[in-house]
Amino acid sequence: RLAGLAVALSLAAVPVTATAAASVTASVAAAASPAKLQPAVSAAGAASAIRSALWEWPVDGTRVLLRPYIAPPTPYGPGHRGIDIALSAGGTVYAPADGIVHFSGVVVDRPVLSIRHADGLISSFEPVSSKLVAGDPVRSGDQIGVAEAGHCTVACIHFGVRLYGDYVSPLNYLGGIPHSVLLPTRPLG
Repeated sequence: RLAGLAVALSLAAVPVTATAAASVTASVAAAASPAKLQPAVSAAGAASAIRSALWEWPVDGTRVLLRPYIAPPTPYGPGHRGIDIALSAGGTVYAPADGIVHFSGVVVDRPVLSIRHADGLISSFEPVSSKLVAGDPVRSGDQIGVAEAGHCTVACIHFGVRLYGDYVSPLNYLGGIPHSVLLPTRPLG
């Protein structure tokens, strides 16, 4: 039921709080497929990445999720490898965490900015134009660019995150996704 509610809320573009947005999108992401780590990533490394990564939202004010993260069933399968957040063209985009600009340029026909963070993480934003260049350091909350039109049918930015090359939900790093709890299927005792 929550996954259906999550889709309805995200498709209706209802303003939500960060915690509600995280819970809503987590339901959809969990229903689609769990995020996977490459075998080379140790459990300690993955735990460290998640522990150290409560990021800031890349937009100001009320966050409106227009489209949730949907993990693809295979690395090249269909899915939505990030979240779409409402933001008017010309709106300011902020660095979610400290890092180094990994890429700033045009991919196909859209301006893209990617930031390399600690623990194997890279965040990417499109369509975002920026004066930053590869190698520039950024701090959490720094203005990194401005939104342009072109990704959604309404004004938005696409925010994606990769962990050691694999796409994961950005909401994993924005906080608010509750931990899973296994409940008994029969009475104990």
